[in-house]
Parts: sequence; C-alpha cells; structure tokens
Amino acid sequence: MGGLVLSKRHQICRPPAMGILGGKLGPMVLQFPFFSKGAFKSQIDFLDRLIPFLKKLPRDYLFAVEIRNKEWLDAQFADVLRDCGVALVLQDQSRMLPPDDLSKKFDPITTDWTYIRWLGDRKGIERITTTWDKTVVDRTNEISGWVDVCYETVRRGAKVFGYANNHYGGHAPATIRQFRELWRGKGLPKIGNPLPEPLKEWTLFD
Repeated sequence: MGGLVLSKRHQICRPPAMGILGGKLGPMVLQFPFFSKGAFKSQIDFLDRLIPFLKKLPRDYLFAVEIRNKEWLDAQFADVLRDCGVALVLQDQSRMLPPDDLSKKFDPITTDWTYIRWLGDRKGIERITTTWDKTVVDRTNEISGWVDVCYETVRRGAKVFGYANNHYGGHAPATIRQFRELWRGKGLPKIGNPLPEPLKEWTLFD
C-alpha cells in the first residue's frame, strides 16, 4: 500500500547536488508559470519543447511537472508525463481545476507516486494578512476533500507527497495539522513511515 508524506518546503537541486541529500531527497518539481500565446501558441508547442527535456532527466530521481495553463491539462499531457515516468503536480490553487473536476477529464496519477501542492489564492490572502502565524482562511472543506483524494490514491498503490504553502490558509503548519486531524477523524488507517520530529517535516501518520 502506498504512503503519504507531507512537508512544508522542498528544494530543487541541480544535478551535481542531488546525491548529497541521499535518502532525504524527495521529488523535484519543474514549476512552469502561465504561458501566454506569445510564449507558446498551443499545448503542442509547449510539449515539443518539454518532451525532449523530460527524456533527458535521470531516471533514478523523482520529478514532477506543474503547469498553470489549465486548458493544457488533459489526457494527452498526462500520457506524455506517464511515458516519461514523471508525476503531474496536483494543485489547490485559485485559478486551477479542483481534483474532482480534473479526474473527470483524465487520470491525473501518471506514475506510482504523485505530488500535491496546497497553494491557495496569494493575492486574496495577502489582502488579509502578511504575517503567516495563524490560520485566517477556513479550508476545512477543501482539506477534507483532499483527504479523500489522498486516500483513494494510496489505495491504488501510489505514494503521495504534499506541500503546504502559508498562502493556502495563513499558516502552513496549521494546514498540516488539520489534514492529519481530518484523516484521523475519518478513521482512515495509519500508513507511511514518520520522519523524525526534529526535522519539522512531518508525515501525516506518525
């Protein structure tokens, strides 16, 4: 059965530095911004540049791709990542499709693991706070839905990595705690191996 690991941050390392982290090295995210037609006229144009790059990635590391052009998120894009052994980043971000809507279009799990980023609405929350020391946006309903998504994902044998941003609810550690509480509140089984507490990068099931 798969596992789920939740961290507050990750770092993309250049190839010579990857091996230094050893077993602590998690997925590396290739994060792309929203592209206007001045950059790429279509998804095909983007894939023509992306595919050769993905094929050159070392296979003994975990890579995920995040895009912000939501109309490009379809079965064809997922199949490209699947063929290259790369995960599609699932996002909870104000301008992107929620997981239920995404799953109606295609299977977003493109390898034996996936990566979720809880990002929220940066501009919206910064009108409320910029201190990031407490929850200011109630995300209970959204997080509860993500608990179900994660459970269904690990049931099919895929490992799930999660990233919580302060801009999601106001305080990333609180988002992590709430996810864990909701998971346990639904009576779901304990899975995964906890990371040491001093690292402050917790699994959801320790």
